Order: sequence, then C-alpha cells, then structure tokens
Amino acid sequence: QVHLVESGGGLVQPGGSLRLSCAASGFTFSKYAMSWYRQAPGKERELVAAITSVGGSTNYADSMKGRFTISRDNAKNTVYLQMNSLKPEDTAVYYCNAQYQAVINYWGQGTQVTVSS
Repeated sequence: QVHLVESGGGLVQPGGSLRLSCAASGFTFSKYAMSWYRQAPGKERELVAAITSVGGSTNYADSMKGRFTISRDNAKNTVYLQMNSLKPEDTAVYYCNAQYQAVINYWGQGTQVTVSS
C-alpha cells in the first residue's frame, strides 16, 4: 500500500524557516519524480518545487526561487522542502506528490504551514 506522509508543518513567524519532510513507502521511491504542491484557502493547488528521480534536476515556482530548496534522500525514501524567509502568503496546506512517467500519481494528506506574527 502506497503511503506519502508529510511532516514538519506548523506556525512560524514571517521571515522564519521550516523544513518539511515526506516519507514514502509502498513503491519504488527512486524511480519517481517528487514534488511539493500547496493549496491556500480559496485558491487552486499550485506547484512549489519538483525534483527528478535521481535528484539531478530541480524546478521551482518563481515566487519560491531563492527561498525554498527541494531535496531527496533515496536511501531514506524521503523528500524534503527547506523553506526560508517565509511570508504570510506562503500560508497553505503543503502536499507531497510522487509521479512516474506522467502516468502514476500519488498524493500525501498534506501538512499545514501558517506564517503569521
């Protein structure tokens, strides 16, 4: 059974940092591209960052470039999202996604990130 379990969310002040983790099981993690998405209240889900299966290439939404870093540890079946210089507009539920050749998609249950003073 496939599981993607996000953790690391919480309440942080503007300018602060958080590190999200997504632990995967039930599939061959190293063969899947991994991504982080987010969805704010009343808004559509949007791509935050993505990383290829072997971690050789990353991609970021423009508003996250320079502040967020996606990484993965295939030995631990885990993908990370380091978020720095957080802003109130980063408040959202953050979701982990695993994709295989644009055919198979798995989603986690999400973790809430709230940026507020």
